Amino acid sequence: MFVTAVESRPAGTVGASPAHRPFGARVGAFVALTKPRIIELLLMSTVPVMFLAQHGVPNLLLVLKVVLGGYLSAGGANALNMYIDRDIDAVMSRTERRPIVTGMVSPREALLFGIALAVGSTLFLGLLVNWLSAGLALSALLFYVFVYTLGLKRRTTQNIVWGGIAGCMPVFVGWAAVRNSLSWSALVLFLVIFFWTPPHYWPLSMKVREDYEKAGVPMLPVLKGNLAVAKQIVIYSWVMVAVSLALWPLGHTSLLYPVAAAVLGAFWLKEAHGLYNRAKAGIVGAQLKEMRLFHWSITYLSLLFVVVAVDPFL
Repeated sequence: MFVTAVESRPAGTVGASPAHRPFGARVGAFVALTKPRIIELLLMSTVPVMFLAQHGVPNLLLVLKVVLGGYLSAGGANALNMYIDRDIDAVMSRTERRPIVTGMVSPREALLFGIALAVGSTLFLGLLVNWLSAGLALSALLFYVFVYTLGLKRRTTQNIVWGGIAGCMPVFVGWAAVRNSLSWSALVLFLVIFFWTPPHYWPLSMKVREDYEKAGVPMLPVLKGNLAVAKQIVIYSWVMVAVSLALWPLGHTSLLYPVAAAVLGAFWLKEAHGLYNRAKAGIVGAQLKEMRLFHWSITYLSLLFVVVAVDPFL
């Protein structure tokens, strides 16, 4: 039975007064609320899609607007996520240094900051890009906050599966910014990220399983053994690679894309099956090497979307 995170949190952490903090540290704390490193990954999938949608180099000012608007929107979602999750963030060692937990930013400030970014980013994209991209970005924000953070995260092992939809939306935003419409090509890349997200995140959650268990978050590795999780990773990995190849006929790419997608996918599947075999052998601890797949997953997605951006020039 899980204990509630509120009961477990250290006294005097969440909600500590941010008064008399150095200005530079305060600015850094507000930036940290946006989770910049995560947003880098989101934008990495947005810009290449704009090249594919344009079949060449998109308007660079438009790219800048989409990048800035997308950052503000995702940053707002992340700030609101930290506001809602401040109780469990105080419990888990990997999140105990977040700005609200340390008192560098008050919960009220984080809430207002997140709302301001949500409203500002929607208006920015709507007025300077188009309202379709603005609506898609806003829907991703609302889904992440209300469906994933408030609805799924603390209730089901499928939290990261369906919650990952929010992380897929930048593909639609980038395509809509160029075309003011959507397409099968955009849907394929959306699904690539959808099936990529669980096998990307589950290895990390295997590594920090005790953190999630302590906080009462039912991540799949908390309730299932390593072998069951590794099996799911293999299943999602095969589907992801198969879906990635669908962009060739639907997106009318050159031969570069399917060849690159197949090679990158083969390396991914090698790592996924390696993790499964180690879990099947009962290996635990550092020898399980679950983070190898986590780190490779970032490289995989980065290289795949670089190819997506380069392919229109061939």
